[in-house]
Amino acid sequence: MWYVILLAIMICIVMALRTLFFPARFSYKQVSFENFVFLGYTYAIIMLGFGLIFLMLKIKGYVVFIEPEELASTSWIEQLGTSIYLSGITLFSVGYGDIVPVGIGRFLVIVEALLGYTIPAAFVVRSFIDYDPTN
Repeated sequence: MWYVILLAIMICIVMALRTLFFPARFSYKQVSFENFVFLGYTYAIIMLGFGLIFLMLKIKGYVVFIEPEELASTSWIEQLGTSIYLSGITLFSVGYGDIVPVGIGRFLVIVEALLGYTIPAAFVVRSFIDYDPTN
């Protein structure tokens, strides 16, 4: 069951990215509310997806990140919050250093940081290069 949930999360992330990089239907306007909502949904899906992957790996027994003792999460909800926090900080910046990824977590944060930097570039390219002023 664990692998099915992990696969479902990864499929959601890939589908959100596929829609950004290879859109079937995308409103090509230079600036539009719909495009910003789409970008926000894409970021939210990736942030929650990676946060859930971090949490699932931690629950499975892998050491994915280390947090300071005074911030150590004890309950499942606190661990979820810490995992989503790590994901969000990684996606939107390079991190604060209060939670340190280790082991497979290092690879995952590199992938997520790479996505965090390429999503705005892909959004701008799609919005301006494919822009048709006749529409």
